[in-house]
Amino acid sequence: MASEALAPRSDTARCPCLSGSTYGECCGRYHRGEANAPTAERLMRSRYSAFALGDIDYLVATWHSSTRPTALTLDADQRFYRLDIAGATGGGLLETTGTVDFVAHSVTAGVADQQRENSRFVKEGGRWFYLGAL
Repeated sequence: MASEALAPRSDTARCPCLSGSTYGECCGRYHRGEANAPTAERLMRSRYSAFALGDIDYLVATWHSSTRPTALTLDADQRFYRLDIAGATGGGLLETTGTVDFVAHSVTAGVADQQRENSRFVKEGGRWFYLGAL
């Protein structure tokens, strides 16, 4: 499945996940496969950034095989602009399961929207994967 980035991102630009780091220091290295997200929250943030940038390949690669959809398309008109982390349970460096409660803010055709989700994550083979919403 070819990745069709909606908004190419410079490594020196602010990361879409709003961590306070640059894209190159934050989610960019996960998107390029240079490192794996060390925690469930870092994976969630990197997946949000992948949605914001239209990186379908990364979204599919980080989706657990037991819940991964057979096809994934993104709305090219949807622009993500803010991520709020409401809370998390587990998902740390030494854990194998976790949840992240977040709100993703976007705009489509001039209409603001937000998606709140409490996502489940699992760590297998040293890598975190998204399982789905609670």
